[in-house]
Amino acid sequence: MKLRRSKSVTMIVASAALALGLSACGTSPSNSGSTTSASPDATSATIETESNLGKHTITVPPKNVVALDNRTFKLLNDWGVELKAGAVSLMRPDLSYKKDVTDIGNHREPNLELIVAAEPDLIVSGQRFTQYNDDIKKLAPNATLVDYSPRDGKDFAEELKRQVTEMGRIFGKEAEAKKEIEAFDAAVARAKAAYDPSQKVLGVITSGGKINYAAPTKGRSVGPAFDVLGLTPALKVEGSSKDHEGDDVSVEAIADANPDWILVLDRDASVSALRGKTFTPANELLKNSAALQNVNAVKNDRIVYMPQYTYIDESLATYTEFFNSIADAMEKAKA
Repeated sequence: MKLRRSKSVTMIVASAALALGLSACGTSPSNSGSTTSASPDATSATIETESNLGKHTITVPPKNVVALDNRTFKLLNDWGVELKAGAVSLMRPDLSYKKDVTDIGNHREPNLELIVAAEPDLIVSGQRFTQYNDDIKKLAPNATLVDYSPRDGKDFAEELKRQVTEMGRIFGKEAEAKKEIEAFDAAVARAKAAYDPSQKVLGVITSGGKINYAAPTKGRSVGPAFDVLGLTPALKVEGSSKDHEGDDVSVEAIADANPDWILVLDRDASVSALRGKTFTPANELLKNSAALQNVNAVKNDRIVYMPQYTYIDESLATYTEFFNSIADAMEKAKA
């Protein structure tokens, strides 16, 4: 993370803070009062929202936006929201932002000084960038920093919907947000109706040519599907983790669990797309694993893959697509 305290950086921070302070003069927002009020600029208003970082009063529409949360990139792109800067290095390759937006880098070594240079009035943080929230607040104290990452202990589906709802309010896309949520709820209903609870389900993550275990509930990306859809786990491993590559469980243990369905996150499909590298697709790994050939899910071709860019997206729309794929496969199996 680049946070050099040189004279030039000090000048950048001071100048950005002055500019943001001047732009805020006269608005005097507070965290209480009506949810929408007229501003001196007849085209603007304010809304109140509560994120993981507290309550905020935001002048809408925001003019200078920085986006750091993977779950919001495609949503904002589809809504036509302009960005001044963002974590472009983490964006899926099919977004227009890849061409036009200042890249502050990925979460491993971001250049947070570029956020200051963008003079943001709104910064959308979350997921991989949550660890930098305190640093960002110090560097851009006059910007509103929001974070709607799903919170531990909360209903995962409701947390994803909360994020879309609040993004819709902030960017004047309430109708579009409502459609996103309705599509998600419809996909959940379809998958639940198609699923036979007597059938056992296993989640796996393929990464680096290996097939790893994704635990129900907390396994990366795949795990929440067990709770949202009420799936019956084929295997529970003590001490399982949220590791982004899954847990190292032998394919023999997976075979012994004999799942009727396997749900797959192909991590390499996303990571390799970002880095321009080749990889072994998940379907080949599963098909070519000798230990899995007699597993019900493999024999009956009852394997459902998450969308290609899930690992760098994980948005509400991604789960809508995934749950519809599950419903398609299970409805076909019943026919």
